[in-house]
Amino acid sequence: MKRLLMLVTVTLVAISLVAGCVGEVKTYTDSGQAITIGVDQEFVIALGSNPTTGYGWQKSQDENMLRLVEKKYKPGEEAEEGAVGAGGVEYFRFKALKTGKTEITLVYKRPWEEEILAQKVFIVNIK
Repeated sequence: MKRLLMLVTVTLVAISLVAGCVGEVKTYTDSGQAITIGVDQEFVIALGSNPTTGYGWQKSQDENMLRLVEKKYKPGEEAEEGAVGAGGVEYFRFKALKTGKTEITLVYKRPWEEEILAQKVFIVNIK
């Protein structure tokens, strides 16, 4: 639970620091809020992550509806200052391909383990 709380804190701090880095593309961090986007438009999902521990977000989505344009990781301020084990934010940039309603599921886990620490499901309405 402490790990998840730390992850959420790092996410909020990092996102506030780099909010302007993604340009005009809207960034989402809350899976409780529906994403409404037009065809051929892009959006970003940003989630706290700590790959130094082996954990990362693994995504799944309908590739006929959404295309992953870019996935990148940006270390948090503590990590850039050399703090061992400090996390950052993973960014997933998607492009809407056709109208309809779809979901993006992201699970936070180590690739070699079955245990899932967190799961987020984003609902996407493409107009």
